[in-house]
This record gives sequence, C-alpha cells and structure tokens, in this order.
Amino acid sequence: MPLLKQLFKPTNRDLLKRIGFTLVALAIFIIGTTIQVPGTDSITSNLGFLELVNTMGGGALQNFSIFALGVMPYITATIVMQLLGELIPYFQELRKQGHVGRQKINTYSRYMGILFAFIQGYAFSFMFLGRTASASEYLYISIVLTAGTAFLLWLGDRITAKGIGNGLSLIIMAGIIATLPQMFIDAFQGLVVFDGTAQEITLGVVKFILFTIIYFAIIIGVIFVQMAERKVPIQYANKSTSFKQSAASYVPIKVNTAGVVPVIFASSLMAIPGIIAGLINNEGFNLFVQNYLTYTTPVGFIIYVIFIFLFGFVYTYMTFKPDEFAKNLQESGGYIPGIRPGDETKTYLSKVLTRITCLGSIFLAIIVALPIIFSNVTSLPTSVSIGGTGLLIVVGVALETYKQIEGSLLSRNYKKGYSRR
Repeated sequence: MPLLKQLFKPTNRDLLKRIGFTLVALAIFIIGTTIQVPGTDSITSNLGFLELVNTMGGGALQNFSIFALGVMPYITATIVMQLLGELIPYFQELRKQGHVGRQKINTYSRYMGILFAFIQGYAFSFMFLGRTASASEYLYISIVLTAGTAFLLWLGDRITAKGIGNGLSLIIMAGIIATLPQMFIDAFQGLVVFDGTAQEITLGVVKFILFTIIYFAIIIGVIFVQMAERKVPIQYANKSTSFKQSAASYVPIKVNTAGVVPVIFASSLMAIPGIIAGLINNEGFNLFVQNYLTYTTPVGFIIYVIFIFLFGFVYTYMTFKPDEFAKNLQESGGYIPGIRPGDETKTYLSKVLTRITCLGSIFLAIIVALPIIFSNVTSLPTSVSIGGTGLLIVVGVALETYKQIEGSLLSRNYKKGYSRR
C-alpha cells in the first residue's frame, strides 16, 4: 500500500499531528527570516563567501533578519567538538560513557555554538553596518542575532521531540527550499527576453526548460549517489553460513559518508580571512583575500575544492574507524569472508574506505563546484545556480525524513499484525 494511503489512516492520526507540528514550526522559522533586526536594512552588497550561510538560512542573512545566523554557529561548534573528541582525552572518555556522555558533549556544543553566534553576530554587524555605529549598537545587534540562533536551537529541539525528523536539519532544509521559487523566477526572467522578437522569446523559453531539466537531472544524480553504498559481507562463527544469512549480514559503507560536513567546514575556513579583513579594514589584506582566498577566484576555488576533498577523508575516518571496527568485529566472533580477523581486516576495510571516500569526495567537490562554474559562464543573477551544497542538504534530509516516516508506519503495521496472532 502506498505510503500516503497508510499515512492518512485513522490509526495514524498521532503521526499526522507530529507532521502538522513540524510544518507549523517550520512556518514560524520562514516568517522569522523576513523580520529584520530593528534599526537595520537589507544587505545589498554581494555576500561572497557568506552565500552558503545565506542559502542555508533561507535568505535570512541577505534580509539581515533576526535569524540571519541560522544554526550554522551550532553546526560549526558540533564539528569542532568532534575534532576535539579525537584530540582531547576528556572528550574521548565522554564518548565512551554512552548516552550520558553524548548529552554532555551536546551541552558543550550548544554553549560553544552560542559563543560562536555572538562572535559572528558582532563580526557581521561590524562588516555590514560599517564603522559609524556605536559600540552599544554593535552589542545590541550581536545579542539579537545570538538570541535568534538560540531560538532556532530550541525550535529544532521541539521539532525533534514533538514533530518528525531531525529538527535542525529540517530547519536548514526549509530555509533552502524557501529560496527555490525565487530562484526559478530569476532564472525565467534572466533567460526569457520579453521585449525581443518571437524567435528570441522562444529561444529563451527553450533555455529555461533545458535549465529546469538539467536541475532535476542533477537532483536524481544526487539521490543516486546519496543512496549508493558498498556492502561488505560479514559472517559470524556462531551462526549458520547459509546463503540467505550470509546475504543478510553486511556492513554498508556509503559513498558519501561525510555528507555536507566537509563543505561546511571548508566554507567556515574560507570565511575566516574575509571576516578578519572586514574587521581590520586593511586595504592590502582586503585585496589579498579578494584575489586569493575567495572561491570565486581561480586560486581560491582550487583551495576550496582541495579543502572539501581533504575534509571528506578526515571526517569519514573520524566516523568509520577501521581499527576499532576490526577489533569489535573480532571480539564478537565476526569476520569478512576470505579475510583474516585482526590486522588484515583493518587493512582491507581501510582500502575499501579509501576507494569509496575518494569517489564520494570527488562527487562532493563536483556538486559544490557546479554553481561556482555556472555563475562564471552565464550572465544569470547570483541567486540562480545548479547543484551546490543546498541541494545536497535538501536531498539528504528529505531521504532521512522519508525513511523515518516509512519506518514508523512499518513498525506500526508489524505491531498490529503481531497483536492479532
């Protein structure tokens, strides 16, 4: 039975309420992106390296709204905490404590996220308002933007607890989707020349149709890669090795295990010189950043792509550790057919992970590079793009949310069928 028919059954009203709560919460977020910080105006200048923040926030930064920072400070803090978890023994011990340890790490991440939000809020107010404002005005704007981020973190928690899916991920997805209608409008207006001849108008319409087809073809390609995985077969010494059981026991390694984390981390690093340049207002340093550390320039673009590729490997190996997996597999009596337990298993998994991650990082770099190349070879507005980080986020979150709804419905049907027996 199709998912929608199951969803609208009377027995699933509570699930519909959770979905309704999620939609209302996301509507509150979208409305908030249009509310400007009192005493400020929209940003008319090119955002440059901050375009990713603006995209993930549904245009909130361009509007300089109360949600201008979005949840990016918290995401950055989470990535930093994951890196600290690999370097500092205290955080390594917390990770071993299970749920309690994860709760403490999450609390630290939130405190760090609020601190990052205040620092970014002050930097943004200084960059976009200039040096004419007073210290109290900078402080006021920083507090308002920090409060907006804190509210979004709370709203995301409410969605996770009372709604459906991961709240923060859905907030980011909603912000990106909110910008899509205007993007297609800008693309149509940029491609179709209404005051031209009939032939020019027809050619413009054909170009717009071709743009739409390419856009959705890229979406299909992203879905395919996001769902692609390498299945490493696993057998256990205390279980039967029949064909069915052997086929059912495997470890899935996704092609794009790191998701969009490498892009976010690379963008954060690329943004640091620009923020510093805006604060110190040194002409020589500003010129250096604009020529070499902005991903719209050839050198900055190459650095950006290299960062994404390298962070793809770093984050993947942080998430999937071949040595720990090989050790746990050996302790549980499992093994990979044809591979000896221990060091050989670790070496085999490392080789598989390296090859898969190489493909995933290349795919990630291509998807992120597409809108940059597209904007340089076309005369369309900067709001019009093909591919990009936003598309990866929307596809990833949509797939995870769909799986969660589908899993909830399947578990309900299973329990219902089991209770009848």
